[in-house]
Order: sequence, then C-alpha cells, then structure tokens
Amino acid sequence: MSIPPVSMTRRSESIVPTIVLSVALSFLLAIPSALAGEATIQVYKTPTCGCCTKWIDHLREAGFTVEATELANLDALKAMNGIPGKLSSCHTAIVEGYVIEGHVPASDIARLLKERPGVSGLAVPGMPMGSPGMEHPDPRRHESYDVVSFGPDGEKIFSRHGP
Repeated sequence: MSIPPVSMTRRSESIVPTIVLSVALSFLLAIPSALAGEATIQVYKTPTCGCCTKWIDHLREAGFTVEATELANLDALKAMNGIPGKLSSCHTAIVEGYVIEGHVPASDIARLLKERPGVSGLAVPGMPMGSPGMEHPDPRRHESYDVVSFGPDGEKIFSRHGP
C-alpha cells in the first residue's frame, strides 16, 4: 500500500502566494533606502576651513554618509581629478565616481546620482554667500550662484540657485 502525496489544502494554496508576494514586495521597497545608504561621499578639506565643515553638516542633514579627510594642500587632488582651475573652490569630494567641487547643494548631488549623466562632476566655483556651508545670518547678503557640470564634453549649467 502506497501513501498518497500530501497535498495542500485550498486555504494554504491561497496563503503561500500572498506570503511570497509580501516578502518580495518588502524586499523591493527596501532597495531604494539601502542604495541611498551605500553612497558615501569622501570629502577632502584643509584642517582650518570652517565652511567645509558646515557643508559636511549640510550633506549629513540631507541623509548622506560622509567621510572627511584633512589635507594640507588640495591642489594635486584637484588636478588629478580634472577640476578646471576656474571651477575651483575650498574642498573636493568624490562620490560614486563623480567629483564634487565646492559648495554644491545636497539636492544637486542626489539628482546627479539619480540621473547619472556622462560628466566628471559638479562644481560651485568660489565660495558664494548663501550656498550650503556659506550661509549668512542676513539672507539679504546671499548671492545667486550656478552649479556647473564639467567633464570631457566641457562645462554647462546643471542648476541655478538664488537668494
């Protein structure tokens, strides 16, 4: 006498797909937050620059993981990463293969990482008053500034910010 195979009841047949779908959906919903947590911005700054520290705070408040390295001189790092002299600022960062120069807003970095354009990076030339890390207590002193993308195909405006 052989024992017939165990078969699932109708109730368990309807529960199994629901469980599988729930687990799969939970996994898929967790992917964006996991990917966001994986991107670490490596910031290179001089030891005495206070606005660089404020920019790092801005990035962390926006949810980025930041590692900071202090160097006495950033010129070689900037040259090695192809940052044009006219786009130079006080600190340089690297995130997922992109170069970030100066006081680039976190929202522009997030957009860069989402869109993945064929550029080397983004820059905010100089140190415009009102850019992240360069805020002034009197907002009337804030300036308009551009975030510039740069790379092998040249430079172009990535975004504009006003006071």
